[in-house]
Parts: sequence; C-alpha cells; structure tokens
Amino acid sequence: MTSSPAVRPYRPADRPALDDICIRTAHNGQDSRPVYTDPTIIPTIFADPYVELEPELAFVLDDGHGQAVGYILGTADTPRFTEAFRTKWLPRVAARHPAPSGPPTTPDEAMASLLHHPERMTLPQLTAYPAHLHIDLLPDWQGRGHGRTLMRTFLRALHDRGVPRVHLSMATANTQARAFYDRMGFVELDVPGPGPVTYLGRTTEDDRP
Repeated sequence: MTSSPAVRPYRPADRPALDDICIRTAHNGQDSRPVYTDPTIIPTIFADPYVELEPELAFVLDDGHGQAVGYILGTADTPRFTEAFRTKWLPRVAARHPAPSGPPTTPDEAMASLLHHPERMTLPQLTAYPAHLHIDLLPDWQGRGHGRTLMRTFLRALHDRGVPRVHLSMATANTQARAFYDRMGFVELDVPGPGPVTYLGRTTEDDRP
C-alpha cells in the first residue's frame, strides 16, 4: 500500500539518505559532487554530527515508501553543541579529514578548516538566537510545501523546549533558499564580516499563515 509523503522523526536507518541529500544540495542548493574531491566531508560537518549529538531535533520528509527525501535538523543550544562537536564528534572524524596545514587552497581544504574549527558557530551577535538549523530537500521535492512543513515541525519542537529564537547561515548566492526563508519569516541578522554567508533568524512561535 502506498502512503502519502509525510514528515516524521529521524531514524538511524535514514543516515545514508541524509548524507546523500546533503551532498546533492550543498553547493548553493545544487549538487556538490563536481566541486569536491571527497564530498563526504559535507555531511560530516552539516548533517551527521546533528543526528549523532541531538537526534531528537532531526526530522525527515518521507516519500511515503520509507525513503527520506528531505530533512531538517539542528540544535537547541549552539554553544553546547559546539562543545560537543569539539569533544565528542571531531575526534571520530578528524583523521579522515585532516585540517589543512595552512590557509585553504581548495574547496576540500576549506571544508576541512570548517570541520576543525567548530567554534565558528558560536558568535556573540547570535546570543539571542541560541538554536540553529539546517534544512535540505532533493530538487524534485522542493516547491511543494514540504519545506514549510519541515520548518514548522522543527520550530514547534524548539518552542516546546522553551527555546525562544533560532538562526541559520546560508550562502548569500543561494537566492532560492533566501526566498524560502523570507516567506518563513526569517530576517537578516547583523553579523559583521560574514563574507559570502548571510545569517537569518526568527522566533520559534508559529506565527505564519
């Protein structure tokens, strides 16, 4: 029997699908495989540590056949997550993705630098927005309302935990994602010198029509 697509909590069996989704949407919303020699570093930074360290805040879009085709995940407390990333996650993956010996010169080295510097996530300008998130859907599942459902599910989970606000960072060049976040009520935050990255935030109250 075929079921309709639906958002559900993450299950450990979803891990390979989440890694694939992350890789196929990581380059300004496009497939990152042509860009990186080893694209597995992308979920090692932006997906896997979240489902390992805070799985209760990971949700997937199920295609109705048990396959994850999108996800939203994150943390309720960025400083706490940063510390857990440093002490619990990084030792498990550091040898597979060594830190560059100098300034990054390739896309892979740039990602490795991010991996080895989790403190980059904790910025004083974001103190009032303690939670943060990552959301990705495969292209065929975008523009159909599923992103909104994922976002509302995550915001509700944060709100139920008493978390007042959430932020995210995105590639400034990803205009399609920015349009979605604008529709979801996110506003740009004043974070000096982000370079090609924009920070957005909003309350966790579900106040959108």
